[in-house]
Amino acid sequence: MIELPITRLHEEAVVPERAYAGDAGLDLAACERVELGPGQRALVGTGLAVAIPQGYAGFVQPRSGLAARHGLSVVNSPGLVDSGYRGELRVVLLNTDASERFVVEPGMRIAQLVVLPVPELVLVEVDELPVSERGVRGFGSSTT
Repeated sequence: MIELPITRLHEEAVVPERAYAGDAGLDLAACERVELGPGQRALVGTGLAVAIPQGYAGFVQPRSGLAARHGLSVVNSPGLVDSGYRGELRVVLLNTDASERFVVEPGMRIAQLVVLPVPELVLVEVDELPVSERGVRGFGSSTT
């Protein structure tokens, strides 16, 4: 078990929880009201700060229910929270619906935070990369 230190920056901030035992994501809730018109995006505060442990990173992901029902997504998905960051967790939301407004209310679950280990890497410059089956085939290379 790894501890995740968290602090409320605003009294009304909601400490994240998992919806179900075993869920990977902790639900992040808004601590402010924001109206998003069709196609608009906004930075929405959670009123929380966390101390991601060294060797880990936090990934802010959309909530599938909001995406499916309302077209609400996280623009920079996943948003990256580095272990050294101590500021407020803020979520860049986008209303992808072409005609309906969406109102974010304080306390509404708007995203998920997933914390995963991130290995420390040593970059090694080489003249050639090792051969792989895929090689240089990129976008669309796996479709037939």
